[in-house]
Amino acid sequence: MLIVRSPVRVSFAGGGTDLPAYYQKYGGAVLSTTINKYFYTILSGRNDDKIQVTSSDLRIAETWRNLDQLHVQGSALEIPLAVLQELKADVSLDIFLASEIPPGTGLGSSASVCVGVLRALSEYLRLEMSRHQLAETSFRIARHKLKRPVGKQDEYAAAFGGLNCITFNRDESVVVEGIELEPDVLRELQSSLMLFFTGSSHNSWEILGEQERAAEHQSSALSLAALHSIRDLVQSMREALERGDLRRFGCLLDEGWQAKRSVTNKISNSRIDHLYGIARARGALGGKITGAGGGGFLLLYCETEAQEEVRAGLSAEGLHETRFELDFKGAHVLVNDPFLDGDGRTGLRWSFVPLQP
Repeated sequence: MLIVRSPVRVSFAGGGTDLPAYYQKYGGAVLSTTINKYFYTILSGRNDDKIQVTSSDLRIAETWRNLDQLHVQGSALEIPLAVLQELKADVSLDIFLASEIPPGTGLGSSASVCVGVLRALSEYLRLEMSRHQLAETSFRIARHKLKRPVGKQDEYAAAFGGLNCITFNRDESVVVEGIELEPDVLRELQSSLMLFFTGSSHNSWEILGEQERAAEHQSSALSLAALHSIRDLVQSMREALERGDLRRFGCLLDEGWQAKRSVTNKISNSRIDHLYGIARARGALGGKITGAGGGGFLLLYCETEAQEEVRAGLSAEGLHETRFELDFKGAHVLVNDPFLDGDGRTGLRWSFVPLQP
């Protein structure tokens, strides 16, 4: 049996500039962190030449004998199937998928799924893949095989883990720089971040498509200028974090949200604006909707003394807070043990992690 865990992420600045139509012309950058909400991939061997994929989140289980000619795009299980086809995996397996976060909530769950399945299968097949290769292969599957208008930030976040500044260069190279903070600054940052589920999931493809068209065709000077501002904020926010100026970081988060709302009118709506207004009025310094926009989670930077007021105001609107901590490991193998199911392809390895308080 083999178990892989991959994290989801929250993005602070730069979202949209990781789309090829933008970074290939202007160069992009994203500041993000992974959090301790995970996607799990569990592989175990079979002996009947079949592959079964089970998703606990989608409540689907399907079995196939030959995947070579299967058209996977549009299938509810298109991501694991596309990974199997990409690796030309001639194996007989049970693949069980489970997540701590529902899909469509703006935390990069689709990329976490793809990176996690790819990490698990590459380990099972004994294929050496670096973190860069994990991210790039996952991006290629989503972008070219499944025809999704995605950027690269989610794949790199899930593969690397941690608090990172990720630069997307015009020549397609990607640089991942981990940001190391003083322990007291890191504790204050973590304790000041709040995450609330707005109660609505969303399909980000349409919103991402609009952002890409704005960059590709320069159809809106305002949208393009907003993307430039979002990209430039990455360095300012990074510098604020490294100086320990977290109030400045929180205010820049608000500045980035105002710029993001100018990219397309689908990023926010009256409900989101209302909720964000409540949070700001009760003491949050800044915030944003995670992911492409339109729904999902509301991320806030709020100093400790104002958090109860913010919590009460959003609770009155029916929002539930999701407590979290930062993750620094990225996609990795938790369990790799042949004795659990008698599968000789796996090797004996366990990764022990501390219990969350």
